[in-house]
Amino acid sequence: MVFDLLRRNKPEPPQPGLEQKASQTARVVSWHGSGRIAWSPRDTVSLTRSGFAGNPVAHRVIRLIAEAAAAVPLVLQDSRQRYETHPWLALLARPNPAQTQAELLEALYGHLLLSGNAYIEMVAAEDATPAELHVLRSDRMNVVPGPDGWPAGFDYVAGGRKHRFANAPVKSPVCHIKSFHPQDDHYGLSPLQSAAMAIDVHNAASRWSKALLDNAARPSGALVWTGSDGQGQMSDDQFRHLSEEIQSNFQGAQNAGRPMVLEGGLDWKPMGFSPSDMEFQKTKDTAAREIALAFGVPPMLLGIPGDATYANYQEANRAFYRLTVLPLVAKATAALADWLAGWTGEELCLKPDLDQLPALAAEREAQWRRISSADFLTPAEKRQLLGLPAQAPATPQMEGGQDD
Repeated sequence: MVFDLLRRNKPEPPQPGLEQKASQTARVVSWHGSGRIAWSPRDTVSLTRSGFAGNPVAHRVIRLIAEAAAAVPLVLQDSRQRYETHPWLALLARPNPAQTQAELLEALYGHLLLSGNAYIEMVAAEDATPAELHVLRSDRMNVVPGPDGWPAGFDYVAGGRKHRFANAPVKSPVCHIKSFHPQDDHYGLSPLQSAAMAIDVHNAASRWSKALLDNAARPSGALVWTGSDGQGQMSDDQFRHLSEEIQSNFQGAQNAGRPMVLEGGLDWKPMGFSPSDMEFQKTKDTAAREIALAFGVPPMLLGIPGDATYANYQEANRAFYRLTVLPLVAKATAALADWLAGWTGEELCLKPDLDQLPALAAEREAQWRRISSADFLTPAEKRQLLGLPAQAPATPQMEGGQDD
């Protein structure tokens, strides 16, 4: 097992035909990170496997945020009007032949939560207008820094092949959306990395519970051998025979509750739960709350006991949308609109439509009522406070239609 771990951490040999890029300070970084306590690996693939695919709490948290964010209605407007139909809206409604808008956005938000990075590829038509949108896997994408430090391109590696996307200030084929990372210039920080220790604790607690169930679902007792001479010593053959007998006839869920027949000289001493065993479930619940905290999901929405932060479920759901879902959607849609503007030249605002969210219905109703009753505000100021575009000017009448 130890040698397997050593072989697993050994760097893979470079593949022939692939261009290898390395920083001049890579050896310094590697030396600085050596000699530390080893937890589970923190790379995107390992975190996705242990956190999203191997932990029910993190899986539910990421699915909850991604699905809720993908279902948020979007509105497209400029300083004059809101658009009911527009090429941008048509592109988002059917981004590619294999995905709908909800599927594309769910994949976008999912990668942003898993790795802190999300990449969208633009497929242009013959007239250089956006035709398709595709979300690329973040674990396959590498940022290629240029001489000035800004990204000069993106390498997408899959199946031993590498494709280079050249980055451009205008009409870039890839839109990179990333979370804030204070120590990285090119990649974002995933909430999954912050919750990695809590995920390790939660997974270890689940493995401990599984081992306990395999061992008759209770702590094992002790078989005390006194022997005929009272010395309490067993021979190697007697010990091996007794161990095989217990393993084959008394361990496992199928043998739970089966009475044990003891031979002369053996006495069974049952053991109860220790105080550490009794506190183990609390440790697991604490780890689950820390996972939910890292992603910004109220534990009440996940059914985790012991959380009394919010008075009721409705209040927790409203806080979830206000503090987690809407900031994520606003950030992604703003980056998406800025990227599309480079292709079409239109300065438009793509943002969530707060008036169509059931979770914020009572809050928006109170805001509309409060602003509408403010007599000191002009109609234009009221529309601006409500997030509406300026009212379109009235159609001018025909010349000579009115007398002086």
